[in-house]
Amino acid sequence: MEYMQAPAPSSQGNILCCTCGVPIPPNPANMCVACLRTQVDISEGIPKQVTVHFCKQCERYLQPPATWVQCALESRELLALCLKKLKSSMTKVRLIDAGFLWTEPHSKRIKMKLTIQKEVMNGAILQQVFVVEFVVQYQMCDDCHRVEAKDFWKAVVQVRQKTVHKKTFYYLEQLILKHKLHQNALNIKEIHEGIDFYYGSKQHAQKMVDFLQCTVPCRSKTSQRLISHDIHSNTYNYKSTFSVEIVPVCKDNVVCLSPRLAQSLGNMGQVCVCVRVTSTIHLIDPRTLQIAEVDGNTYWRNPFSSLCNPRQLEEFIVMDIDIIRDQKLGAGAGMRSNKHTLADVWVQKTSEMDTSQQYHCRTFLGHLLNIGDLVMGFDFANSNINDEFLNQMNPHHVPDVVLIKKSYDRSRRVKCRNWKLQEMARDREGMDTDDERQYQDFLEDLEEDEALRKNVNIYRDASKIPVESDTDDDGAPRISLMEMLEELSLNDATGGEGADMMTD
Repeated sequence: MEYMQAPAPSSQGNILCCTCGVPIPPNPANMCVACLRTQVDISEGIPKQVTVHFCKQCERYLQPPATWVQCALESRELLALCLKKLKSSMTKVRLIDAGFLWTEPHSKRIKMKLTIQKEVMNGAILQQVFVVEFVVQYQMCDDCHRVEAKDFWKAVVQVRQKTVHKKTFYYLEQLILKHKLHQNALNIKEIHEGIDFYYGSKQHAQKMVDFLQCTVPCRSKTSQRLISHDIHSNTYNYKSTFSVEIVPVCKDNVVCLSPRLAQSLGNMGQVCVCVRVTSTIHLIDPRTLQIAEVDGNTYWRNPFSSLCNPRQLEEFIVMDIDIIRDQKLGAGAGMRSNKHTLADVWVQKTSEMDTSQQYHCRTFLGHLLNIGDLVMGFDFANSNINDEFLNQMNPHHVPDVVLIKKSYDRSRRVKCRNWKLQEMARDREGMDTDDERQYQDFLEDLEEDEALRKNVNIYRDASKIPVESDTDDDGAPRISLMEMLEELSLNDATGGEGADMMTD
């Protein structure tokens, strides 16, 4: 057996550079890298200094031809915007890498380090790294220009509700904050019986109207006014107005339904209490615990008004209570509430404690009331009410008192409240002195209604530490820590010095 000897591995030899004579590995150009760079500049034609436009008012960058985008320093969005500025001059090279070089935030300079490749003499591939400097120039965008010229809005959404209380508006404000629909608004102005949202485009206003129609029972109208007309290009400039009217019914209102509507809702009583207003009006019959939901279209076909406002509610004390266990409903009755308990209650006004006058009524608050509790209600027996449907009812079917909700000590509830809500930044005109009391009523409704606060972002108030004691526990409902969110602040994210830098 003969062994064959493997051929010796061939080693590649070096050649001399044709320009400087330095030994180098063979390449198609027969030149070293230093000499090749002196002969060929692959970054030729790529500008080393470019201008980008920045709006100081809204802090956005111009993306040609007419788009303004929000970009943070050294972000991917800003990197893409800068590369688009160089796209037309980099068609003959291959981009390998791009990144930012640190510059002073106030220098109005953005430096970008680029790595490119290009095929040069006889197929040799040359790679080069260079820096492009972007100069930031201030330019006011069209939206900010219209704001400064006092002609800043193209569309306005006028939201109105003809009620005394603003509970529905407070709930609507929290929904808008949660879904961040207020960010597109140029200005928000609060006026009597409503609030106005100003937008720079009709599409944003239409989006707000669609959101309102999905969240609260309402109806809307649209109108537009011609501002200018160019006869040469046949272009028109309009200002659009969207008028949204919310149903004039709030939570804890007593209403009287029309006989036709009450029959269509399951033969429920005409006198009902509104327990919640979301995308529909939630009603409950205090005599039978029947519940029903009335949407916006049904309400406008069969409108009804509130018989009382929160200022007309009086305080009663429970003298006696009798729980009704099994009550049989008539034929065609609708759904009954499982969260409430029906009870016969004998109450007396706290302002008439020196008399023997008592009132009997049937209520849906049997699961909350005990003898000696305070409860808020509406006195039908001593009130003069002008309502079309109520005047047509049999007087024997009209209750003497309708109880609305259990009353707790407000000062204790405020003291133990360790949470807060966010508010929209808006202009206020003609504010009522009763707004603070109405806002406290809305906060108490959130504590009492778990289904209502599912759609609201509740934040823990770190500045308030409630004092827990046995004397303060009066049975008032509270919000647990599991339902609260932590509010993000600049001090938490970057520390005190970082917060100062962001505000400078």
